[in-house]
Amino acid sequence: MSQADTLRIAIRAFGPFERAIERQYASFQAATGCPLLLEWQALDLGPLYATLFTDEGLKHGDWDIAFVVTDWLAEAIDADALADLTPHMKAQPIAEYPQAWAPALTRMQQVGDAVYGVPYHDGPQCCIYRRDLFEDPTEQATFLARYSYPLAPPRTWDEFVDIARFFNRPEQGLAGTMFAAFPDGHNTVYDFCLQLWSRGGELTDTSGAVQLDTPEAAAALDFYRQIVSDRTATPDGQQEIDSVQSGARFAEGGVAMMVNWFGFAAVCEQPDSPTKGRVAVAPLPAGENGQSAALSVYWLLIIGAGSRHSDAAYQFLRYVCSAEMDKLATLEGAIGCRRSTWDDAEVNTVIPFYHTLAELHQHTRELPRSRELPRLIHVIDHMVRQALETNTPSATLLREAQREAATIQL
Repeated sequence: MSQADTLRIAIRAFGPFERAIERQYASFQAATGCPLLLEWQALDLGPLYATLFTDEGLKHGDWDIAFVVTDWLAEAIDADALADLTPHMKAQPIAEYPQAWAPALTRMQQVGDAVYGVPYHDGPQCCIYRRDLFEDPTEQATFLARYSYPLAPPRTWDEFVDIARFFNRPEQGLAGTMFAAFPDGHNTVYDFCLQLWSRGGELTDTSGAVQLDTPEAAAALDFYRQIVSDRTATPDGQQEIDSVQSGARFAEGGVAMMVNWFGFAAVCEQPDSPTKGRVAVAPLPAGENGQSAALSVYWLLIIGAGSRHSDAAYQFLRYVCSAEMDKLATLEGAIGCRRSTWDDAEVNTVIPFYHTLAELHQHTRELPRSRELPRLIHVIDHMVRQALETNTPSATLLREAQREAATIQL
């Protein structure tokens, strides 16, 4: 099979993505008669980044279409690795774009008039909890007697700790909560940012200069290192667990409550899930003097700058953005991005809390879009790892991180 007669897609390794793309492409071919055969490869984060950017596969034409996470956008755009979709969109617009999507899902890929991708998989961070446990009358009465306030999704991080400790029952195979603290440059960085933002802190000052050595950052780092190592609330082995593994453990019924991506709550509603019908979601808690804040990181479909089939690639992207195909991806286990999918009756029958995505997005924020972001992510990841692995005071770690980030301008 040669590249002349195939459309090559690099997919982020995830069963629902793989199934959805295959079904969507089959539907696309049936509807349009496109003669190109589909050739796809599923890759984990590291290998996906390497083939797209380190090996410049997007520029060399190795890939026509790829899954690209918003964290990578600035670097990819700066490297001229992505095709600007604007000429295609002017000639053949994507139906209802951008009005049919929440603004939070169309900002990151637009630079001036240029558009460098279309949203494919959403799902902001949220509080995912076992509704059956929270609504159990015996649990409610016991919790009220112990803590003197009603058992409900936590509004503050102090309440989050109380609830995690209340439900932590390792002898029953139940953890109060669980964090994805695997040091992959993503999990702990995201956790630190949401702790910082929910306490009213910021990563930068108004000029874009990094500011890590602040009281809000100290409170965020102190809280995170304490809760991750608190065996009265969390299980052993947190630093070997990433977001996918923690999501799987929750879906199996082993966790009462966690901070994770919305998509892992949706997975619990799969027909064979042990927690089907027993899960709900809520906005994340607020810190002292702060408010609820969650990170929005989403996956785009992009066209490589060196694609040999850019016209066909755009036609496929345009087709995938339709309401029908967005819903198809959702029913396969991805998280659709169109408002129509969020409100769809069938989708909300399958996943009863799907409509809450509109509310959850009211609390979301994005990491800065900057080619310098990977440098800052490296600094934060190292800082949080030191917090989890050593007894070095948070204030010292933040001063060291601030010195390391002194030349970073976002």
